[in-house]
Amino acid sequence: MMDPKDARQSASCSTVCGTNPHLAAMKDDILYHFSLGTATHDLPAMFGDVKFVCVGGSPRRMKSFIEYIAAELNMEDPKSEYPNICAGTDRFAMYKIGPVLSVSHGMGVPSTGIMLNELIKLLHHARCTDVTVIRIGTSGGIGLGPGTVVITKQAVDATFQPKFEQVILGKTVVRNTDLDQSLAEELLQCSKELNQFETVIGNTMCTLDFYEGQARLDGAFCSYTEKDKQDYLKRANEAGVCNIEMESTVVAAMCKLSGLRAAVVCVTLLDRLKGDQLSSSHEVLQDYQHRPQILVGSYIKKQLRAKAGRS
Repeated sequence: MMDPKDARQSASCSTVCGTNPHLAAMKDDILYHFSLGTATHDLPAMFGDVKFVCVGGSPRRMKSFIEYIAAELNMEDPKSEYPNICAGTDRFAMYKIGPVLSVSHGMGVPSTGIMLNELIKLLHHARCTDVTVIRIGTSGGIGLGPGTVVITKQAVDATFQPKFEQVILGKTVVRNTDLDQSLAEELLQCSKELNQFETVIGNTMCTLDFYEGQARLDGAFCSYTEKDKQDYLKRANEAGVCNIEMESTVVAAMCKLSGLRAAVVCVTLLDRLKGDQLSSSHEVLQDYQHRPQILVGSYIKKQLRAKAGRS
């Protein structure tokens, strides 16, 4: 069944809209996996100015991003180590500079969903407004060369359907995975202005597994042939799928439900039609992984310059 909250949620809501009626009755809210809480931390003072939240799988990558964006925004402090705000836990890492928050989400839908639940509550408690969330990460391409940046048009599941399914109280709830199309176009325009690497807009397939779930032949188990794999990936490509990763549907669904503008920007590390394993050098892969950071950093700079010009 389609969650009725999806139909009611307004995409134009400027505040982070919580849909849990029980939160208002809670005296304290402990964000356990962030090691933060409403009783122990002044969340509005710490996070009230946040306008951009960038999320990605690896803690190291998200620290690298905050260092990069700090330099791009001329906010870097040579003496700063950019402390991990979530240092009290080893589940996630969080870094902040100015209006930009950088948070790791781990690997896959379950880990990302836990992080997003607490992130959305954090933004709500901090009374943040007009927040944009962008996932930056890596993916496998379908018919795209390594190093291509894909801006997600529609997040789809492994059957190529634009939906996120979750079992709640024993029933399957289906949620919408629409992403902000104007944000995707703005990001594409930034890439054209940068003119540093190929960037496309296309559908992103989110799977629940890295191996058989993505039609790989190199896992511990495999119940299909090379031809089966190729047929499946070609069907995905015919359905508009440009790349495969493991988080986009939950990012799209939860951000839409919360009134947050959201985008997914991932670089392809290989063309899955040509293989399963990464053969590029460490240096080349590092260059590829930096590309979404460059694009998103350019977008944030452009938005902040525009805001400064209006004020």
